[in-house]
Amino acid sequence: MNSSAPSLSPSAVAPTRLVIASRESALAMWQARFIQSRLQTIYPSTIVEILGMTTTGDQILDIPLAKVGGKGLFVKELETALADGRADLAVHSMKDVPMNLPDGFMLVATGEREDPRDAFVSNDFSSLEDLPAGSVVGTSSLRRQSQLQARLPHLKIESLRGNLQTRLRKLDEGQYAAIILAAAGLIRLGLSARIRSVISPQHSIPAVGQGALGIEICTHRTDLLTVLAPLNHADTQLCVEAERAMSRALAGSCTVPLGAYAVCEAESIRITGFVASVDGAQMLVETVTGNRMQADALGKTLAQQLRDKGADKILALLDHV
Repeated sequence: MNSSAPSLSPSAVAPTRLVIASRESALAMWQARFIQSRLQTIYPSTIVEILGMTTTGDQILDIPLAKVGGKGLFVKELETALADGRADLAVHSMKDVPMNLPDGFMLVATGEREDPRDAFVSNDFSSLEDLPAGSVVGTSSLRRQSQLQARLPHLKIESLRGNLQTRLRKLDEGQYAAIILAAAGLIRLGLSARIRSVISPQHSIPAVGQGALGIEICTHRTDLLTVLAPLNHADTQLCVEAERAMSRALAGSCTVPLGAYAVCEAESIRITGFVASVDGAQMLVETVTGNRMQADALGKTLAQQLRDKGADKILALLDHV
């Protein structure tokens, strides 16, 4: 991530045309159109187009992500479009971006974060605590599952895949008593009314990068560094950098129940992270605070503190699940 990318005045030379690669889900297209609008405001003379694509992750809906290759399935096709020149930049939900990008690609900007918390969505109940024993809760996330089962073991957790509208439809059909979704997606699509309550990060530590947008380009496209710099939100970028450093140090992916949430406080960053067994029986949580300009190192420090408490043992067990 290019944390020192220079700012650009609107009077700088604008590109003639930019093409944004995006998944075709409603939320992904909202994100792409948002970035399109930002770029058109900054560069009024630039033609900004969107290349919508269906990814492997969008096509495989009957198997949990953790069993079919992880969240990287949502970005591979977009990276191919960047590599072969069909697109100049790709817009991602940062929580879907693998901790290690393939050679030849880099993140150059992180958009300002929307609400990073998880949202409780139900037609019959106001909060998780209101659910009767045995209630079925839908989530696609091992991170959410482990935290739910650690705190509320009387609930039954079942896999929930599909885009946001598909998940809401399954809830409305009565397949689940409640579902857990990222608040940011519901807010961005104008569906805030579906949120019965938001879950405190104290009870559900968010996914790494949740609520933030990432801009990816090919590393050889140095001509875009200055062009895309105005899209970067410094505080969000530093917080997400710290979160991703923790996850990367612990080999984090959607196959590992872990999360991290960082906030900027004046000149410092405070980051809380956890690692857990899938059933929530084992859970380690740590918080560290440090200099905001050492975000990457802070994330690594948090990872080491979790290792010191026994994270490696939990991770080793997960490898054999």
